[in-house]
Amino acid sequence: MPTMTTGDIGLRTAGYISAELLKRANPALVMQPFLQTKPIPKNSSQTIKFRRYEALAAATTDLTEGVTPPGNTITSTDYTATLAQIGDWVGITDQVQDTHEDPVMMEYQDIIAEQAALTVETKLFYVLRAGTNVFRANGNARTDINTTLTKTLQQKVTRLFKRQNARVITKKLSSDARMDTVNVKPSFIAFCHPDLEPVVQGLAGFKDVVDYGGAMTPYPTEIGSVGDVRYLTSTVITAFADGGGAKAGSGTTMVSTTGTNADVYPIIYISADCAAVTPLKGSSALTPFVKNPGEPREGDQLGQRGWIGWKSYFAALILNQSWIARAEVSVPEL
Repeated sequence: MPTMTTGDIGLRTAGYISAELLKRANPALVMQPFLQTKPIPKNSSQTIKFRRYEALAAATTDLTEGVTPPGNTITSTDYTATLAQIGDWVGITDQVQDTHEDPVMMEYQDIIAEQAALTVETKLFYVLRAGTNVFRANGNARTDINTTLTKTLQQKVTRLFKRQNARVITKKLSSDARMDTVNVKPSFIAFCHPDLEPVVQGLAGFKDVVDYGGAMTPYPTEIGSVGDVRYLTSTVITAFADGGGAKAGSGTTMVSTTGTNADVYPIIYISADCAAVTPLKGSSALTPFVKNPGEPREGDQLGQRGWIGWKSYFAALILNQSWIARAEVSVPEL
């Protein structure tokens, strides 16, 4: 019986490479671990369905002796997302052996693993950034913004969450390649660009991760907490270049791409189960492909070229617009 292969490598080696890809990609997955996840099932349709059961209203009518109450009905809302296929590849011109010890293979694995994680996080950011709840640092439109984040602005976001019965996040996906979840200290989570670090650190009540002690374990890229919000940074959370008002119009000169208008930085605030995503984890999450040089074929008669690539599927959607929010702020120049 012929040996099944993935490109030019055996399945056992492909499985090893896939695990290595996931292990190296995970540190770059800042947003994904905190969302509701649904692994990609094999041999299924391209549509993934998430279902939310609605809460019942309080039963405030007193029971009458001997009379059975009319009862209630559980309702649910279905949300669907269509899987998109993503992937890329790079060429190999040096001889690559079919073992993980080869340094060229390891270097290429690192590069494409980082690309896979960056691709998933970027696409996820676009989905979360499109939420309908927007809180602006000043003005009525993005083009007005030329002031920065304040604790009052954060409190407006968390007040919305609490009014809508949004729950704090109490678990996240583990940092290894498995699909396990781990318990975490309850909090809301905010994702922002590293440019906002000095602003967050300057908020009243800011607590640096070095001061957590044994009470909380910092998340990767976490800079600290303010009240019931923990702030994580990622360069994926990019600004709207020159999207705001005059960069010096508020009395403080703001960061600007061209030097005229302030760049507008989004901050994504999330609560539990606000959104869902297909995780870059599990046995079917990411498929590596390798074709070693050395095999003559049409167009490469001397077998001088090969390649290494990856392929995966992605889908993400917001499940409850009231449980996710975007703050839009500017950042003072240093």
